[in-house]
Amino acid sequence: MKNLLKQAAIIGGLEAISALRLGKLMPAAAGRGLIFTLHHVRPRTPQAFEPNGHLEVTPEFLQAVVEECLAAGLTPIALEDLPHRLADPGDRRRFVAFTLDDGYRNNRVHAAPIFRRHAIPYTIFVTPGFVDRKVTLWWETAGALLNRVDRLEIDLGKGRERLPAESHAQKVDAFNRLCAAVNGGDQTRVTERLDEAALRAGVDPTGIVDREVMTETELRELAEQDPLVRYGGHTLTHPVLSRVPEAQLSHEIEASMEMAGRYGGRKATCLAYPYGTACSVGTREFDAATKAGVSLAVTTRPGVLTAETMKRPTAVSRVSLNGLYQKRRYVGALISGIPFRLKG
Repeated sequence: MKNLLKQAAIIGGLEAISALRLGKLMPAAAGRGLIFTLHHVRPRTPQAFEPNGHLEVTPEFLQAVVEECLAAGLTPIALEDLPHRLADPGDRRRFVAFTLDDGYRNNRVHAAPIFRRHAIPYTIFVTPGFVDRKVTLWWETAGALLNRVDRLEIDLGKGRERLPAESHAQKVDAFNRLCAAVNGGDQTRVTERLDEAALRAGVDPTGIVDREVMTETELRELAEQDPLVRYGGHTLTHPVLSRVPEAQLSHEIEASMEMAGRYGGRKATCLAYPYGTACSVGTREFDAATKAGVSLAVTTRPGVLTAETMKRPTAVSRVSLNGLYQKRRYVGALISGIPFRLKG
């Protein structure tokens, strides 16, 4: 119920901004543009339970997003070029940068052709642990598992417990419990136990990664074939960075930047923090990225680009293209910057 009320409030706000054309009344709220966050881009395949639906948009919606950005006068730009452009006092253009997290194969199949059609650069943030199949996509595993079972027995750190998952509401609660255990506990151990539970139920976590994430060969081929693509670091194992020790934090960032450069055949300069929320990344992580030589690092904290953005280039906001709100008029509302001004 809480999630439904939140979604209704967001939709109501986006509809109001669009219908009342508030962007024309508050032009300053739009700032210097924005950075969009994407994950999956693929045709819609409905499932009974879709806890990760917010991470998935259709190619048709991405096409509409591009058209809306161009109609609004935004200049598409490679993420790595933003610091230089925003620092130029003579350049007053408003920009849009497209970023895609995790390195999904559908980015190559469905998103890249749209960007090529419009000559728009884009950045894919890759996690070598996914590329090498050494780390699983726990949220994808959890979604697939809960679609298959009506109860889940698992130790989330406080002993074995049974999570009912017969009704939709129970599945939502079980998924939220798994998220809380990952974000607030030992992510590696919780993921291992989740993977074990999935295998017992006939769900192959590594098989999910094989199906969804590009291999190193595919990443290299895309970089060779498409001059518009850039790769950025997304850590080695996709951990909640705020919970890892200092030494691991540095290694996660530095090694992933190095590997992203190898995949793309050029030095990687940009980083995306896993999860990117206020709970998962903060001052310590921003400083670690700076120390690692990262030119620009992005969170998932919503906001537009402003004159202040580059004062902290390793703590830059992005705007999610959320699969729950796939209407072109909502994109116009996001571009206006008003949703983030109202929130602030």
